[in-house]
Amino acid sequence: MLPLSLIDLTLPLTNPVLKFLLILIIILSAPLLLNKIRIPHLLGLIIAGAVIGPFGFNLMERDSSIIMSGTVGLLYIMFLAGLEIDIADFKKNSWRSLVFGLFTFTIPMAIGILAGIYLLNFNILTSILLASMFASHTLITYPIISKLGVQKNPAVTITVGGTMITDTLALLVLTIIVGLSAGSVDNGFWIRLGISLVLFAGIILLLFPLVGRWFFKRFHDNVSQYIFVLAIVFLGAVLAEAAGIESIIGAFLAGLAMNRLIPRTSPLMNRIEFVGNAIFIPFFLIGVGMLIDYRAFFKDFETIKVATVMTVVAIGAKFLAAYATQKTFRYSVDQRRLIFGLSNSQAAATLAAVMVGYGIVTGHTETGEPIRLLNESVLNGTILMILITCTVSSFVTQRGARNIALTDAPEPSAKPDKHGPRERILIPVSHPGTAEELIHLSVTIKSKGSRNGLYALHVVSNDNAASDADRQGRRLLEKAVIAASATDNEMQELLRYDSDIANAIVSTIHEQKITDLILGIKPDNSDETTVSFPSATTEGVLSQNNVTTLVYKPVQPLSTVGRLLVFVPDRAEYELGFALWMLKVWNMGRNTSTKVVFYASAHTLERIKAIHAKNPIEAEFHEFSEWDDFLILLREVRANDILLAVLSRKGGPSYHKSMNQVPSYLSKYARANSFILIYPLQQNDPRGGDLNNPSLLLG
Repeated sequence: MLPLSLIDLTLPLTNPVLKFLLILIIILSAPLLLNKIRIPHLLGLIIAGAVIGPFGFNLMERDSSIIMSGTVGLLYIMFLAGLEIDIADFKKNSWRSLVFGLFTFTIPMAIGILAGIYLLNFNILTSILLASMFASHTLITYPIISKLGVQKNPAVTITVGGTMITDTLALLVLTIIVGLSAGSVDNGFWIRLGISLVLFAGIILLLFPLVGRWFFKRFHDNVSQYIFVLAIVFLGAVLAEAAGIESIIGAFLAGLAMNRLIPRTSPLMNRIEFVGNAIFIPFFLIGVGMLIDYRAFFKDFETIKVATVMTVVAIGAKFLAAYATQKTFRYSVDQRRLIFGLSNSQAAATLAAVMVGYGIVTGHTETGEPIRLLNESVLNGTILMILITCTVSSFVTQRGARNIALTDAPEPSAKPDKHGPRERILIPVSHPGTAEELIHLSVTIKSKGSRNGLYALHVVSNDNAASDADRQGRRLLEKAVIAASATDNEMQELLRYDSDIANAIVSTIHEQKITDLILGIKPDNSDETTVSFPSATTEGVLSQNNVTTLVYKPVQPLSTVGRLLVFVPDRAEYELGFALWMLKVWNMGRNTSTKVVFYASAHTLERIKAIHAKNPIEAEFHEFSEWDDFLILLREVRANDILLAVLSRKGGPSYHKSMNQVPSYLSKYARANSFILIYPLQQNDPRGGDLNNPSLLLG
């Protein structure tokens, strides 16, 4: 062991191990300490960066490693904003995002130009560039929104969409001002800018999803998928810079492009959020803090004046934009707080603009000093503005998000019953090739309130008790537990010996008070002998249990599915378990951000539409009632569709004899598509209550 005297402790630190250790200590301690005094940890990380930075105790320099990690963190924030946005709400509220984007751009631009000319005595170009800094903003407080689970609130949706609009416009203003300063703005400039923007947006929004679906369908390695996503983020950022706009716009559009390929409940999404929130985003916040130079505010009155005007204008203009948006769309006060908190913080685009403006020299004084488009007072004032706006945004966002989260909290009736979680899903696993996809389906259809209602079962035949079947079964269960834990869900392992697999599954249903059962069918490309459907085991299980049962044949990962096609028989709404299987379909649509296409009779569609009106997802509705001609529906099937057929057990209100042919039709004519057969609960429901109550869908 080396003596302590051999470790270089001179300041600023140069030892990479010590530097990384110091940052990790800050990332760990800031939330723990500041949460006790109700200060947002994001603000704590910025303050910590100022303390250890070159203008504080000079423990560390803001070197290339900090800048690189911080850049990744900033792109991560924008990528997550695009990734977590609800596409259906985004489309529905796109005009609202446009209105807010114009409010939050034009109001700061107008006030900023007037303040620059009449309060700071700047020329017109400098004033326009200064105003564009007020118009742009960074979603630096988005992690607070995500942590409190209110990212699907309409106020958040329109703010995220408006951010893309105002930042794009602000950065275009920057590009134009730079061109005007260099005297290079002509007809060719506008043509090049327009073509590059169209190509940039087209490549990301059209090509990225195709490449992503191709990759995820062929490569299932966890590390490879994560590295692929990182590459997509940075490729989008590079394309944005090549188009003449800031990289954050490219990262946001990359998130939108990958939105439907990375379900919220998937292990990949869990890894993306974990790494970003644990490492990259804190690095960015600490790096922002390192820019703060408190000494600059004591040098001269001009710096204090400029900093004060910039801060007041930035906060006031953004508040007016949020207030105008609230009144226009009749939002609540807390929703206004979300809009203002998210849109008030200045960082990325503001820093880009001030650094570019500071670097533009428009002339020289008589003594040879350069005359800059944005002088040193504006540069120092920008740093103070960043600190104050981020502080205000953190407190306002946290207050608004916490109030909305408390308002949207589930009622006490939604608490688990005496038997444990209200939702208990059993997944019998027997084939390594399908086990992981069965787990992914269970996580996708489950309600978000319970994280420990999953059970993996493997049945070992009594005839094989002395062989390696026991060890292989335990390995398979371990694989299932790992797949569930990757999504932050707990799964219980059940290993059972029985001479009859169907009997073992049914017995487990009764013993564990299972509410939902997921059975798997091996895909046709399995290395083992293909099992025809329905198999004797599947028929035995279906005939001996009454819980909601899903029979799943995975052909491709759920994350690569394009649409959910749901075939619903006539009178399905009269089944006892109608609301329960509808809940599963609704969760699939919401968690995968995939359009759900319903085919059903007219009166059944009316019931489904009534539920959709209260719990909207992206959906289409088509009238169909001739189940004798079911093959006609298969003409509507596209590549990457997943087919869901609701099949009543014999004797059920919606049972039709022709439904018996549906499984064989799907196996024969839809071999390239995944499909799920849904058998609704019919009697002896272990949960009790009004199962046809649409409010169950709120789970």
